[in-house]
Amino acid sequence: MGGFDVAVPGPEHEVLAKLTGEWTGTETMLPSPWCPEAQQLTGHISARMLYGFFAISDYTQKAGDEVSFRGHGVYSFDPAEKRYVMYWFDSMGGAGGTAYGTYADGVLAFQNSSKVGHHRYVFTFGEGETRFQMAMSADGETWNELMDSHYRPA
Repeated sequence: MGGFDVAVPGPEHEVLAKLTGEWTGTETMLPSPWCPEAQQLTGHISARMLYGFFAISDYTQKAGDEVSFRGHGVYSFDPAEKRYVMYWFDSMGGAGGTAYGTYADGVLAFQNSSKVGHHRYVFTFGEGETRFQMAMSADGETWNELMDSHYRPA
């Protein structure tokens, strides 16, 4: 056989591996169309690498002991476009769409647009902690923070 090169995970996939593991954290939801008043919640992330190329993530958010939100993310790197890609699906009933991102200095940042506006998702990797921030914008220039979370290994 032959005729094609076998892909091998590279340094970009090592960045995606930073998303993996069992993580629990505190989440501050700021006022938004989905959350009229600020709330303190708890989030849990269970993520693993698939074939060395993709980070697969399952997310659960709780208000006290009650599950308030669930999500599923698939993260990859597109070598042709030289950018990270995030696919998101959640319990609000729709796909969050595809977001494209970059990585620099310990920060993996994604951005996308949909019919409800522009969205930004930022993972900041620290020693023993990952910070996640989410923001929304009507025009793609003025941003309103929706969520600020701090996760540690569970």
